[in-house]
Amino acid sequence: MRLLITGITGFVGSYMAEYALQEKAEVFGSIRWRSKTDNIDHLRSKITLVESDLRDLSSVRALLETANPTHVIHLAAQSFVGASWKTPAETLSTNILSQVNLLEGLRDLKLAPRFLVVGSSEEYGLVAEDELPIKETNPLRPLSPYAVSKVAQDLMGYQYWKSYGLPIVRSRAFNHEGPRRGDVFVTSNFARQVAEIEAGLHDPVIYIGDLKPRRDYSDVRDIVRGYWLLLERGTPGEVYNLCSGAEWSIERMLNFLIGQSTLSHIEIRQDPARLRPSDVPVLRGCREKIERALGWRGVIPLEQTLTDLLEYWRRRIKSRPQ
Repeated sequence: MRLLITGITGFVGSYMAEYALQEKAEVFGSIRWRSKTDNIDHLRSKITLVESDLRDLSSVRALLETANPTHVIHLAAQSFVGASWKTPAETLSTNILSQVNLLEGLRDLKLAPRFLVVGSSEEYGLVAEDELPIKETNPLRPLSPYAVSKVAQDLMGYQYWKSYGLPIVRSRAFNHEGPRRGDVFVTSNFARQVAEIEAGLHDPVIYIGDLKPRRDYSDVRDIVRGYWLLLERGTPGEVYNLCSGAEWSIERMLNFLIGQSTLSHIEIRQDPARLRPSDVPVLRGCREKIERALGWRGVIPLEQTLTDLLEYWRRRIKSRPQ
């Protein structure tokens, strides 16, 4: 297997690279000239990095010629829902244009690797309680510019499979967390705040947005295992949820992390800047399709994921220059 991972320097991309190397794949990764490589520095001698701007077709073509992949997982994206409200045009253009360039580049070069489109549970958007747990057949009602961009990528994958016969599999992963998660994301942000308070860097106050939404969380290490199975054996043209089938409120996640703290009291204070124009109230998925087809299910409990995430931030803060 010659696996091309776009977005290899990111949270999921770094874990995907580790897993692929463990499975003896030859790994290529696309990076931008300004990409931070902290997540993959420990892998530099084992992977091939190719500088590429996925928004430029000629740059994408050069990337594909170099990698000549048998498999592609397209992880590169503007992936933060909150940022998509501030930069909707950039989110839409980056996420949609990057994927169409990859698919057109493959057609141009007459390559047909197995291709995994990485979608999101955010595509489902506004879901009624009687629609839970969410199956792949549920209507898509996106509630953010990010979610709209992922719907476009998802349906583009279907269209290129149907129109050109490219072996494209689509995924819709629900929330996934773990060490290396960017601190713009809520669980990692809470963990960072707890670790900084423990280190005496801030007053014992955690700033929050809306704590009411409920989400279906998995460990990133389970999710990449699911992505690998889809790359290997998922049915082209099909879409698969990756999820736990359980839900936690944001408030429960916060309380768990505070409960792991070495401090006896931490105040919680709402920050209006962290609230969004609209948010998805609840997302809880059904994993029946992928479990039946490929035998995948998560095995790492969320309590372990959150504990590992908090330890990650404690180590990072401890290693900062004083």
